[in-house]
Amino acid sequence: MKNLYIQCIVFLAVLSIFSCKEDKKENEKTPGPANTSVIKKAGDANLNISFLLDLSDRIDPKKYPNKSMEFYERDVAYIKSVSEAFDTHMRNKKVREMNDQIQVFFDPEPQNNNVNAISRNLKFLINRQNASLELLDEIKNTYASKPLEIYDLAINDNNFIGSDTWRFFKDKVKDYSIEEDHRNILVIFTDGYIYHENTKMKEGNKTSYITPQVIRNYGLNTKAWQEKMDKNEYGYIPATTNLHNLEVLVLGINPDPKNPYEKEVIMKYWTDWFEAMEVGRYEIKTADLPSDLDKIIKTFILK
Repeated sequence: MKNLYIQCIVFLAVLSIFSCKEDKKENEKTPGPANTSVIKKAGDANLNISFLLDLSDRIDPKKYPNKSMEFYERDVAYIKSVSEAFDTHMRNKKVREMNDQIQVFFDPEPQNNNVNAISRNLKFLINRQNASLELLDEIKNTYASKPLEIYDLAINDNNFIGSDTWRFFKDKVKDYSIEEDHRNILVIFTDGYIYHENTKMKEGNKTSYITPQVIRNYGLNTKAWQEKMDKNEYGYIPATTNLHNLEVLVLGINPDPKNPYEKEVIMKYWTDWFEAMEVGRYEIKTADLPSDLDKIIKTFILK
């Protein structure tokens, strides 16, 4: 009787072990619901890349000269880095899987028809019907030369239209920069200050704009800037929400050197804004030399 009891105990123990293993296997086979907000890796998704160019006086080499490298030249080099990453992505895809695009936007539109014509020539859609090495070469060469023409025209016109970045997010970003079943990447060029004369709104202490003067008026130029900013809820007014399927890369932040905390204030303004608008992924970079940012830009695109 004692032996029978021991055999039963051993049998139940073995059964329990096998049962646990089966449960583990079953759990491995049937994971929980997929997180649909997770952005696919570049190699697994179609890319939809948009540039939002800022042709304000920030690019004027006379008003804001830079001995190391002019700011408009940095923009052009950043664009080239993005386009090279796009090219790498395309050349590693199977033709039957291609459904990718790259394009340039302004807000507002430039008054120079030549600038608008060039921007139209920078819009490419590549799919299985038109994909070819010749087309990829054309895209690469176009993005290596045409953006400089845009900046040259804007500088020579000396009529800087600015960039209404806040309004672009409110009225256009979902229609222009987001496609279903794509990895949507918006590359924004800005010195960090959002301002346009046609979009000046204020809700409490949140605004649709920020300038060095506003930062000084708010007293955000001391070491207590963050405490003051949080207490008074300074920041950008959210322009929209539900941008989970959008990645944003901000390039060119150029804080006023007179305020040692200016960079941190600008970064917080943008970070809080993107969080409020539920942007899926973002990075904000200062106007460093293109050689320093090239790897960072390409890693963001190809991740």
